[in-house]
Amino acid sequence: MTEPQTSLPGGNPEDLPGLSYEQARAALDQVVSALESSTVNLEMSLALWERGNALADICQAHLDGARERIEAARPGLTGSGPTSA
Repeated sequence: MTEPQTSLPGGNPEDLPGLSYEQARAALDQVVSALESSTVNLEMSLALWERGNALADICQAHLDGARERIEAARPGLTGSGPTSA
């Protein structure tokens, strides 16, 4: 049985962790477009969904990392709003 994931957006599965936020987001856009086209069979749809899920996780990890860097740069900043003294 052939592996359909080799021709999916985002490159090879082993390359996914090395993608930048912008690369992962662009590949995710391609996956969504392919799924919305309704021209792929069920097996390819499942493979695209799995790839999209992995790409979304990569994007979220980049965003979480950016949030952590911002919070570290502003130590008095919390997500709860202004505090009264």
